[in-house]
Amino acid sequence: MSDNANVASASIFLVILVFVAASGATWVAGVELSKSTDELDRRLGFGDAIGGMVMLAIAGSLPELAITISAAESGHLGLAAGNLIGGIATATMVLVLCDLFAPRPLTFLVGSLVPVLEGLLVVLTVSVVLMGALLPKSIVIAGRMSPASLAVVVIWIGGIWVLNRTRSHPKWEIVMAGSQPGRPHRRVRHPVADAARAKHSTTRVATLFGVSAVVTFLAGVALEISGNELANRAGINGVVFGATVLALASALPEISSGIEAVRLGDHQLAMGDIFGGNAFQLCLFVVADLVAAKPVLPTTGPAIAWLASLSLVLTVVYVGSVIVRPSRPHRLEPASILALLFYVVGIIGLIRIVG
Repeated sequence: MSDNANVASASIFLVILVFVAASGATWVAGVELSKSTDELDRRLGFGDAIGGMVMLAIAGSLPELAITISAAESGHLGLAAGNLIGGIATATMVLVLCDLFAPRPLTFLVGSLVPVLEGLLVVLTVSVVLMGALLPKSIVIAGRMSPASLAVVVIWIGGIWVLNRTRSHPKWEIVMAGSQPGRPHRRVRHPVADAARAKHSTTRVATLFGVSAVVTFLAGVALEISGNELANRAGINGVVFGATVLALASALPEISSGIEAVRLGDHQLAMGDIFGGNAFQLCLFVVADLVAAKPVLPTTGPAIAWLASLSLVLTVVYVGSVIVRPSRPHRLEPASILALLFYVVGIIGLIRIVG
């Protein structure tokens, strides 16, 4: 009997317990994975090459990778697509929580236009996904991949190269009075937060990385299986569940890391991590295509196009706010209030679209 069949025959209480336990494991192991990944990168310089950047990005998106593989293998393509593209909207809403912990509006404090470039990369990759959702199913590469899925990967790699070159060889200088950007990159060790981890041997850090990666991946698979069963029993459309509840569960490590970054004064990193993860997450459509043995994007329908548009709107709201720089010390900055309104309207619209 398959895992899906076992879950289908389990009581609703047990399915909920599995989902909650998997969410907790994703949170704890995902945070540890992020920290050990940063430490390994500092010591070994993984991100100096394209291959290293890809590896670091995969490590940061293991929950989404596990959910994508499990959902595509099980034929739950709506759940996979909803989690990937809807996860961008949900992850962007993490900035609302970060804003609550910031002393002033987060977009005022970042003090850099690098997050703007990172946000533009999200806009570019989401736009390609949106176009890919409109392609006929007959347009494929190697019999199973959507051209849009492959294009997202190429664009992401090119975008990361441009971002790294911009950081290391800036062509202009801008001064934003009152900004508190914090560390420009996680390779710069924080004198307090990273002090204990700096004393660990590389072997210990690598072991923590490996164990955390395995736990995070397995938790992601459990999230997909139990989450799909919960959606079926509750009569919730897979796209809606994947874009909301499942996306929130897989975003728990980002919530923890984002709030911690703001508390440490790393305001630029808090925003950059969200945009960076969002841009890479869409590369996983290639994985979904390969596992499902057919292009996933053309099968998703108008719901995914709606979610992609919502993700674009939320990203543009924060990118624009970095440039406008609201300075009044509100509890929530105008961008976060506007993003909340757009998100609520967007989810209501999604529910109406899927019927």
